[in-house]
Amino acid sequence: MTYTLLNIGHGSSVVANNIIAILSPNSAPMRRLRDDAKDENRLLDATHGRKTRSIIFLKDNYIVLSASQPETIAQRYEALKEKQEKQDPQNQNP
Repeated sequence: MTYTLLNIGHGSSVVANNIIAILSPNSAPMRRLRDDAKDENRLLDATHGRKTRSIIFLKDNYIVLSASQPETIAQRYEALKEKQEKQDPQNQNP
């Protein structure tokens, strides 16, 4: 099994196949989820001291904070998926 890393900005990456959602952190429910994850030691801060612009939810119940815009990360994710499909069209992951 190979792991494909997705650049989430400022030199940080996550395993692309583990991503469930990429969301904006501006709403109250997102702040509560972030606070809950911090209390439960499930929060990974990849902002490097910058403003949090996106929250990435992973399959293993971890939450990653990024300083990149959600749209930027989503575009990178789509480009990565397209590249993988071109390389191995028989082995497409959902």
